[in-house]
Amino acid sequence: MPSNRIGRINEEIQREMSSLIRTVKDPRVADAGMVSVTAVETTPDLKYAKIYVSVLDKSASAQVLKGLKSASGYLRRELGRALNLRNTPELSFVRDDSIDKGAHILDMLRNPEVVKPANPANAHIILDEED
Repeated sequence: MPSNRIGRINEEIQREMSSLIRTVKDPRVADAGMVSVTAVETTPDLKYAKIYVSVLDKSASAQVLKGLKSASGYLRRELGRALNLRNTPELSFVRDDSIDKGAHILDMLRNPEVVKPANPANAHIILDEED
């Protein structure tokens, strides 16, 4: 569990990176549509930061990650200017597919053929009848 200080730094990095990604001029990132930073994990010594990125267009996510990796020097420099830290962490970008996983689980829960009643004695109870 990260300390309270590391948690605050993670939130600051996430907020700054969300605004800095919009300024990247790499066409792989700029033309990708909506790119959002979902989470940041920083090591306790503030040397490395893992930035989880979600892309609206899933087919372009690999190209967006390549573009962000190539722009990591620019992003690190701008992050160092925005945050007053002794060390600016080295940035690594990771694709975050937790939103897709959540949507898949929600679809499974809504599908009556996948979700079975927990108690077989209650199998005769129909909760939602369709006309």
